[in-house]
Amino acid sequence: MVWFGCWIALLVVVGGGTTVLVGGANVSYDGRSLIIDGQRTILFSGSIHYARSTPDMWPSLIAKAKQGGLDAIQTYVFWNLHEPQPGQYDFSGRNDVISFIKQVQQQGLYVSLRIGPFIEAEWTYGGLPFWLHDVPGIVFRTNNEPFKLYMQNFTTKIVNMMKEENLFASQGGPIILSQIENEYQNVEGSFHDDGRQYVNWTATMAVGQNTNEPWMMCKQDDAPDPVINTCNGMRCEETWKGPNSPNKPSLWTENWTSFLQGFGDDAYLRSAEDLAFHTTLFIIKMNGTFVNYYMYHGGTNFGHTSAAFIITGYYDQAPLDEYGIIRQPKFGHLKEMHAALKQSLQPLLYGDLAIEHLGEKQDAYVYTRSSGECAAFILNNNNRESANVVFRNMHYTLPPTSISILPDCRTVVFNTGMVNTQVSTRAMQPIIRFTSAEQWEEFTEVIPEFDQTSLRFNGLMEQMNTTKDSSDYLWYTLRVENNFSEDQPMLRVNSNGHVLHAYVNGDLVGAGHGTRKFTNFTLENTVSFSNGSNNVSLLSVMVGLPDSGAFMERRRAGLQEVMIQDQNVSSSLWGYQVGLLGEKLSVYTEVGSSHVSWSEYSSPNTLTWYKTIFDSPRGNDSIALNLGSMGKGEVWINGQSIGRYWVSFKTPMGSPSQTWYNVPRSFLKPTGNLLVLFEEEYGNPLNISLDTVSINKVCGHVSDAHPPRINPWGAHRRYPWRPRPRVHIRCPQNRIISRIIFASHGNPSGNCERYSIGKCHSPTSRRVVEKACLGKRQCSISHTVETFGGDPCPGTPKTLLVDARCE
Repeated sequence: MVWFGCWIALLVVVGGGTTVLVGGANVSYDGRSLIIDGQRTILFSGSIHYARSTPDMWPSLIAKAKQGGLDAIQTYVFWNLHEPQPGQYDFSGRNDVISFIKQVQQQGLYVSLRIGPFIEAEWTYGGLPFWLHDVPGIVFRTNNEPFKLYMQNFTTKIVNMMKEENLFASQGGPIILSQIENEYQNVEGSFHDDGRQYVNWTATMAVGQNTNEPWMMCKQDDAPDPVINTCNGMRCEETWKGPNSPNKPSLWTENWTSFLQGFGDDAYLRSAEDLAFHTTLFIIKMNGTFVNYYMYHGGTNFGHTSAAFIITGYYDQAPLDEYGIIRQPKFGHLKEMHAALKQSLQPLLYGDLAIEHLGEKQDAYVYTRSSGECAAFILNNNNRESANVVFRNMHYTLPPTSISILPDCRTVVFNTGMVNTQVSTRAMQPIIRFTSAEQWEEFTEVIPEFDQTSLRFNGLMEQMNTTKDSSDYLWYTLRVENNFSEDQPMLRVNSNGHVLHAYVNGDLVGAGHGTRKFTNFTLENTVSFSNGSNNVSLLSVMVGLPDSGAFMERRRAGLQEVMIQDQNVSSSLWGYQVGLLGEKLSVYTEVGSSHVSWSEYSSPNTLTWYKTIFDSPRGNDSIALNLGSMGKGEVWINGQSIGRYWVSFKTPMGSPSQTWYNVPRSFLKPTGNLLVLFEEEYGNPLNISLDTVSINKVCGHVSDAHPPRINPWGAHRRYPWRPRPRVHIRCPQNRIISRIIFASHGNPSGNCERYSIGKCHSPTSRRVVEKACLGKRQCSISHTVETFGGDPCPGTPKTLLVDARCE
């Protein structure tokens, strides 16, 4: 057993919801589990990144995470936010990590702190500040003295800040785990012996911080003792080798609730059933003691914080969506799984495991204590067919790819493949429309010519090194004499940009872009030159910096080669302009906007700034900008960037990767809000709307085969009596069930996404449900023939499906 001598001030909720301090605890671990106060434990954690939400959202997000059965919150620390220039620190506003951790503590949850300070995280430059790029002799993330110096300085800075606020477990704080580095194994081989030396140095440096609580390295099979190696992925019980020492516990630092999404990518939809199955299997098969959902709330990549090609909304399919709204059934299904597993803690953590084979692809994982107390987990690993098995002389039916949890080795309280919780539908409703041309003003970006530039270079400059991450935009300008043999010579540009807009004498002659997986692309187009001298202006656009890979400091972006007809002009004298004139003038702020001569809106055009004024919508609903009519660019509200948009880059299914863009209410004032967009293409601002975001439909679906809904607060009673399954539906706060869209007790076909009445249907279905639910915020209907006045089809297994409107 590894003991860290930690003394934790535990926070618990007592009667009436009051939070109080109780006692303390030692934190340690062994090969079976994390150990708190001498007791083995299984902890469920969720990633909520303070910088991807706003401080006014933090209390609600943390409270919902606790409501969902989580024990801990996990967050990265964002080096490039906190140290934008060497020695200059920012821990204010969204960057106030101390306040965030204290709020987690106040609500009685632990913290898993991923200091990194390299984090990847689909975050620009992997969290590294770009000024590191210019440190002489630096090589990122290897046995390189300049990098190690700055990495240790920042790590020590963060650790000392936590110590000063008594936030580590050894001081009575909530931080029970810390992480150093991030998925280094992916690049370690590129550095050969220096990679291994760096791993050893990193572990020694972290442990030497003397936080007196465990450190971990994710996705690092060779993490040196006492640092714990952990798993990231969707199926860690299959893909992970496990702890690299019999004395270390099994930790899952990233259980992906969805997956990263780039512009041009469809969203990855991971089902609640799949999440529950692999989480449960990890715990019973790998002795899992810590599972963190990445993400539990993804939030928003404000400003330029997203990595290359990553969309602005982050992990919107998480249990709490981008706006912090509970996403059902994922949230509720996991909550019920947490409760079921917590009822099985003692056998899981202190019992001996025996695996009983019940069929070709069916097994029972049985944990039994010396006292005779046992818990069983019946696994059906057939991904196509349900299974009927006999376990200890009792019959059980399991859906495909599912696990039934039996805390007493008899009673099924939860099955990973049977969703009891409601399914909710999110809707966007326009509340302000910007359809009038009189509402808008425009300012056209100036296309620079070679003679107007002061930065000159014989050749094509690398973009990131030139802009220093101060702007997404870099102009390459060239004066060209028309001595070509063809009337319309071919312009050919190879770029690693990620986007290119080509102009000749101020006229757009072509555009192109790469993709998240293939950033290189070629623009080819014939162009018309005037007689004599011509101006070629090429606007290269980055959509975020890279966030991963070895030798990031050597990565190149921008134009690679320019050909006009058969002439290679790459080595010619080029003029450069970093950024846009509108950026330089800060036209997206009230002050900057007032110093610009705006014109009346005319028609959609490229490289154009648009602005309008609006008042804050009433109410407390989340709000978002519907930018479905725009092309590509960026949006600001009262001078704060809500991120990049790229609606014109369609997915393989033909739709934008993101249409709605989060507008935090904390960004707004009651009246006179300034909305500014910079549009690169031909987007039309007249079809923009500001929409409310809310749940407008809820649906419940249970059958005879479903276990009754578990009571998460009944765990102190070993196996309390539970009634038959019921449909529970609940509207958001301040909304009621206004209409029953569908109700059928019998054998309706389909599910909450698509349904129809089956051959067996109780004629009283709608009447019974309407009486129980209409006009109420929530209702519960028992799934029994008595509830519906009799059995419409004896001998037929029954299902109850209810779909309702919330208003």
